[in-house]
Amino acid sequence: MADSKLLVPELGEAEKMGTETERFEELLLQASKELQQAQTSRPESTQIQPQPGFCIKTNSSEGKVFINICHSPSIPPPADVTEDELLQMLEEDQAGFRIPMSLGEPHAELDAKGQGCTAYDVAVNSDFYRRMQNSDFLRELVVTIAREGLEDKYSLQLNPEWRMLKNRPFLGSISQQNIRSQQRPRIQEMGNLYTPDSLRPEERHEKPHLNLWLEAPDLLLAEIDLPKLDGALGLSLEIGENRLVMGGPQQLYHLDAYIPLRINSRESKAAFHRKRKQLMVAMPLLSVAS
Repeated sequence: MADSKLLVPELGEAEKMGTETERFEELLLQASKELQQAQTSRPESTQIQPQPGFCIKTNSSEGKVFINICHSPSIPPPADVTEDELLQMLEEDQAGFRIPMSLGEPHAELDAKGQGCTAYDVAVNSDFYRRMQNSDFLRELVVTIAREGLEDKYSLQLNPEWRMLKNRPFLGSISQQNIRSQQRPRIQEMGNLYTPDSLRPEERHEKPHLNLWLEAPDLLLAEIDLPKLDGALGLSLEIGENRLVMGGPQQLYHLDAYIPLRINSRESKAAFHRKRKQLMVAMPLLSVAS
């Protein structure tokens, strides 16, 4: 795991005068400009042609369902964690790990017996797919997440039991897909992140809702809802390479979140939005080679 040394931005000092300071307004404006530049520098969507991987068979109340697990280098990869780290996160019922996927539209097909069925194409990152080929654990995890994603997107109820087709990497034809790249490609609603259990239940503060999204390949933005606060006075914020810790005044709030991405803590910025009562954090990401 990356170094968890934390940097304390000058957050508490910025509002000791009791009003929104020019520094905070500047930080907020800069974060907004970075967000807008990231949006306008990319097209609204990108068309990709997923490559076949493997096909699984399951069913719903309407009949047979086939899911083509495909891959494309245009799909962003998940965080680079080991299987042991991922197992620990799953055993602790955490939602800090996500596998980016593109869920295609349903298409009618005929199975090997000539009977009608429905097929879906689900694409993941190509490098991650190659890693998944050598891991039964990752393959089962991807299938589970893909099935749940299709259920949520298309209001389905799929049988959790499935089998992989032999010598048939896909059913039907794999269509091109459009992946959105302009409007807030939210990758996580990270309300249930890694939180140390060192505090006894009676000592725990209120845990605010944290919303994270990738605004650009190298920029992670965060919004922390703080409805009980009117300003940043008394707030503390620590940002490490893969961790964000925030404390509120008068012990109102406490957040300790593991983030499965490598953050450039020195270049991170934060500002409190008075009207929305949110702490906004802009966190540039470190490249894999850094």
